[in-house]
Amino acid sequence: MTSSLGSSSTGSVNTVDKPVNTSGNGGRASWWRGHSELGICVLLLALGVLVLTDALSMPTDFTQRGPVGPKSVPVVVGSLLVLVAVLLARNVFRGGRGEAEGGEDVDLEASTDWRTVLLLSAAFLANAALIGTVGFPISSAILFWGACYALGSRNLVRDPLISAAVAVITWFLFNELLGVPLPGGPLMEVL
Repeated sequence: MTSSLGSSSTGSVNTVDKPVNTSGNGGRASWWRGHSELGICVLLLALGVLVLTDALSMPTDFTQRGPVGPKSVPVVVGSLLVLVAVLLARNVFRGGRGEAEGGEDVDLEASTDWRTVLLLSAAFLANAALIGTVGFPISSAILFWGACYALGSRNLVRDPLISAAVAVITWFLFNELLGVPLPGGPLMEVL
């Protein structure tokens, strides 16, 4: 870059020569780089529409007490997701940009730890794949233990025991106390 200082009758003028883009698609890439938050807007909008359509197609054949039924909370959540997506998109198009977090315990120069992300994703996918066959307590224990392992805990006795206890307690709370049926799997024949 070169800078030249010129003067005119109104005073001095600073000009900076900008490099010419010869790649052909650099304009589009730089536009997306400056508006990358639009990806979050699309994700929030899609999630909001999904929640709204699912909530509005929910059957209400069971007893409903008063005007607030099972559709109320999902409709509010879906509407708020759509509203946040629209407001965020408006902010991005008006030039707003998210600022990087500036805390003393955050290393802004550190790259993403893809190993941790992949291990957590594998634990969630294993839970989703196994919940129908082995039941909620076993698949959730695998999820909890996988999350512990992915986040750095290496205690091979304590972690599986705590994970199993949390999974069984969670199943019991939802299934027995709240009345939300979760698949018990073969472990429930033992308990």
